Amino acid sequence: MSPESGLSIGSTGSDSARGVLLMISIGLALAGYGGYDYVQQSDAISNAVTVNATVTETGVDTVSQRRGGVEYKPTVTFTYRYEGESYTGTKVYPASVTPNYETKSKAQAVLDDYEINETVTAYVSRSSPGNAFLKEKTSNAPLKFAGIGLLIVLLSSAKFIRSG
Repeated sequence: MSPESGLSIGSTGSDSARGVLLMISIGLALAGYGGYDYVQQSDAISNAVTVNATVTETGVDTVSQRRGGVEYKPTVTFTYRYEGESYTGTKVYPASVTPNYETKSKAQAVLDDYEINETVTAYVSRSSPGNAFLKEKTSNAPLKFAGIGLLIVLLSSAKFIRSG
């Protein structure tokens, strides 16, 4: 590095700046992925065709949180056919980032319409028939993911500006 850059290899200031820039990059990646996932789920809903599916399994998984709390995630497995091919699906919502619930009963309520061996409607994207989902509803979970990423960017940027 040149002396005019204000950064020198091996200095604490340089390491700190790199750390902040890394956090900004991570925040941007999280925000971008969350935004992308939200748009993708909207596209999946608008371009989906319906198929009959058979529910083979339902349940509620426990998700441990960083702050020591517990949240719950509804799970489902279903089989369906699309254009002569058999598929197995596991998505309740079309988004990759799915919501967790504060109580087991709230997670279970998401599955109330799905009984094992019952025929239900699933939604399939023509371009990605292996990614069917059961609820034709957008989830705000990707937006929360994007928000966390933006918060990381803002806080890291503020630290970077203060340290400059």
